[in-house]
Amino acid sequence: MIPRLTQKETLKPNFAQFLAELAKTPFSGEVRADFGSRLIASTDNSIYQILPQAVVFPRNSRDLKYLFELAQTPAFKDIAFSPRGGGTGTNGQSLSPGIIIDCSKYMNRILEFNREQGWVRVQPGVILDQLNAFLQPHGVFFAPSLAPSNRATIGGMINTDACGKGSRIYGRTSDWIVELEWVLSDGTIGRSHSLDPSTLSHIKQQSSRLGEIYRQVDDIVTTKQELIQQTFPKLTRFMTGYNLAKVYNGDRTLFKLNSILAGSEGTLAVITEAKLSTIPIPRYKKLLTIHYSCFDDALSAAESLLASDPAAIETLDETILELAKQDEIYYHVKDYLGTAKAINLVEFVSNDLLEIDGRISSIIQQIEQNQNRGATGYHLASDKTQIAQLWNLRKKGVGLLANKPGNRQPIPFIEDTAVPPSALANYIREFKTLLTAYQLEYAMFGHVDVGCLHVRPALDMKVPSDEKLIREISDRVVALVRKYGGVMWGEHGKGFRSEYTPLFFGEDLYRDLRKIKTVFDPQNKLNPGKIVSPLEISETIVRLESPLRGHFDRQVLPAMQDSYIEAFKCNGNGACFNYHPDSIMCPSAKETGDRIHSPKGRASLLREWLRQLSTGKVENIEKSGNLLIKSWNTLQKAWGVDDYSQEVERAMAGCLSCKACVSQCPVRVDIPHLKSKFLQLYYTRYLRPARDYLFGNVETIARGQARFPKLANIMVKNRVVEWAIARLGMVDPPVVSQETLNQGLMARNLLPFDIEKLLNLQAEERKNSIILLQDAFTSFYESELVLDVCDFLQHLGYAVYIPPFFPSGKPLHVKGFLDKFEAIACKTSQYLTQLGKLKIPIVGIEPSIVLTYRDEYRKIAKSGEFDFQVQLLSEFLATQDRLPNLKTSTSYNLFMHCSEQTLAIASSQQWQQLFQAMGLELTIIATGCCGMAGIYGHEIEHYRESQGIYHRSWGRQLPSTSKEKERVLATGYSCRSQVKRLSRWKPLHPVQALLKEIEKRDEKTS
Repeated sequence: MIPRLTQKETLKPNFAQFLAELAKTPFSGEVRADFGSRLIASTDNSIYQILPQAVVFPRNSRDLKYLFELAQTPAFKDIAFSPRGGGTGTNGQSLSPGIIIDCSKYMNRILEFNREQGWVRVQPGVILDQLNAFLQPHGVFFAPSLAPSNRATIGGMINTDACGKGSRIYGRTSDWIVELEWVLSDGTIGRSHSLDPSTLSHIKQQSSRLGEIYRQVDDIVTTKQELIQQTFPKLTRFMTGYNLAKVYNGDRTLFKLNSILAGSEGTLAVITEAKLSTIPIPRYKKLLTIHYSCFDDALSAAESLLASDPAAIETLDETILELAKQDEIYYHVKDYLGTAKAINLVEFVSNDLLEIDGRISSIIQQIEQNQNRGATGYHLASDKTQIAQLWNLRKKGVGLLANKPGNRQPIPFIEDTAVPPSALANYIREFKTLLTAYQLEYAMFGHVDVGCLHVRPALDMKVPSDEKLIREISDRVVALVRKYGGVMWGEHGKGFRSEYTPLFFGEDLYRDLRKIKTVFDPQNKLNPGKIVSPLEISETIVRLESPLRGHFDRQVLPAMQDSYIEAFKCNGNGACFNYHPDSIMCPSAKETGDRIHSPKGRASLLREWLRQLSTGKVENIEKSGNLLIKSWNTLQKAWGVDDYSQEVERAMAGCLSCKACVSQCPVRVDIPHLKSKFLQLYYTRYLRPARDYLFGNVETIARGQARFPKLANIMVKNRVVEWAIARLGMVDPPVVSQETLNQGLMARNLLPFDIEKLLNLQAEERKNSIILLQDAFTSFYESELVLDVCDFLQHLGYAVYIPPFFPSGKPLHVKGFLDKFEAIACKTSQYLTQLGKLKIPIVGIEPSIVLTYRDEYRKIAKSGEFDFQVQLLSEFLATQDRLPNLKTSTSYNLFMHCSEQTLAIASSQQWQQLFQAMGLELTIIATGCCGMAGIYGHEIEHYRESQGIYHRSWGRQLPSTSKEKERVLATGYSCRSQVKRLSRWKPLHPVQALLKEIEKRDEKTS
């Protein structure tokens, strides 16, 4: 039995008192001081882990004013704050032991758009992709292009002065800021935009805080103009934090305070609103992927490619391309990569197609004549889909690195150095020599067109000797980058690398930076320790040796680390924060707006759970506990007795087990599998709800119901039974099919199933035979679908054989009954192996069950126990050469099951190929989860979230007219059930639509 885990990291008294006083103010936002929320905010995409005291989610700028005004009282002089955006920082910029301010949950609205004047006004929590999706119909976009664009917030982009792909021509975020609204640490609300000398002079004469700020900044950039000009590197990728060189424009006719605020990492003020410039979307875009046999060749070629004036050149090395082969993205891009070991992605944009073609033709001619520095081939993409897929490969570069086998993983700490592009090749050669001297493996990728390359050496932060290399290598890289006239921070901010600032800007300008911090935040309340500290403040800035995630992970017993390896693989890249409603990643995180309910959140909670178990010196975790003890523990749980395991259970309970994280997370953090393992141990301490036993055994229960369908359905609809079901925490139980499957199969002479008969089939007969597996959901709740599939296969000339029903154990796995699941899986595997020896295709209808055989079964299979293959209908039918061409213009829209999208990536294309071969058009509708996810949608506590998830994507895209509804198809049983439950109509399965079209043809010809 696992022990009770008391949370040792309790709230400090002054912070607890502060939050209590905040509740008495008009503050309207949300305050989270629970351990789970604090733990999620303790990490980002860096190597650090700093536990904050609370997380606050303001709803407007007034909330920040109330927050900061309270913090000005003497009792709370030690309370500090750090703003947080998308949580994708690689240098710990937003990590803090104080209070985290997260504007992404509520302050995420697009407020105003002016097409004529070319600007848009947004709140800081707006996501970059969200903004550009809004702007796209108007023919404009916000130019900075980041790899984490589907979760990066505008506020975060401003605070790091983000740039990304295309910065050669589009610059940085600061280049597109028109006006900012912000709140100082004393509650003062300010606005800043470009000022002419007269207006600046007027503001400087004011005695207010704002006047003081403008006077101080103008004094520094005026009196130190020559020193700034000499000291600041002349680089496109140049991250200063307080960019003194950009405060005045070239002819000093405009003063731009926003150049100080952009890149300030939340140390000066909290951004509450931004007015941003937009730019017309170029009419034409083409992407040339150039292949190389090694990374050095790709790097050397980059400088010559600049002569063609591309919008961007991005390089990927051997390590990333090899790791990409393990990811779903490789399926989409493999045909464009050939045998390349490294690639340059060279993008051209213009309103003049002939101009683009001319520049590209020149490069292609050089490649074909072997004049392009080691290029071995190329692929030219002008199709939007191809271009998006190739850039998605580049975007996934960071996340893919965590798939490297072994404990040493590529990590960020010298990640975004930048040098002049002309020096890049020589600089990288010395850089590689340095890393090789330490016998380190590493990966390189990034923006070679502007001299910024991302470099991640592989280290194990759980090992003290590797931890020491952070300082040693960082110091040597600083010396190297200074030698080549570059900077340590080309893109991702300073954060825990702030201590190197004086080396690049000198003590004189460093003191001026501290003056700026002083005038904005004299009490050091905003993100203290980052970039600089105020004058007269004794607190030092943060150092590289700050608390690391590895400090906590190394406390976990090795056996536990191995058992829950996926949780420790999570590197914080935040792909699970994808905002897009039609992305399958991650439905619970999207709907709740709570990052505890993301794969990253759940993985973080699990890591801490395992740490607490390990440090509690639990020698042996039993599989079950005494019933009396478990009953007592459950009572304690109901009384609110503190146990960290309960926090983890609440987070896990919200997981739909949709499997989106298995493919959409670059690291493939399989939360459903981790959840099952956690629940198995959790219920050694606590009693299981009675409902779990019903859900876990639903396959067997459904088979029993199907024997007496009328009686079973009468009982389900009985008010007493409905009351009892509701008391168990269940809602909307399904009804079984009125016509049993066996009745329909017998009418078609498809029963009984005789395996001896199949053994005696001739080779030609086997070619025309198929074994169609039953599953509980279609066999007992949609028997008509199974019969329609049989009819369709018979139309194709197949003899269909239906084995007896056997449970898959999938619901048992979802609920953590792993012992029972393993027993069923082993028994079923043996039977399926026996069927596999018949050399007849085995096909299943329901994706979630078929994919269980491939995924969950393989995780527990022993050698020799998995000698069978079960195909999805799409996989089997797409390869057939006996499909009739119906020669019709009918078109259908397909909504696909989550697990099918995740674990069978080719399935959508296979369905399209199948329909096309039969003369029909099929459009795949990009959707998120339907919100049912088997068991989840029937749990009463998740009913509201299930509805919300459905309406977020499916409900928004489903048609409203009867004629259009006839063209909607859905592959999943849960999906069809959810549409029926919430929209009162039921989509067809794709095979049912095909059968209907065949029957129409037959009626016309008869």
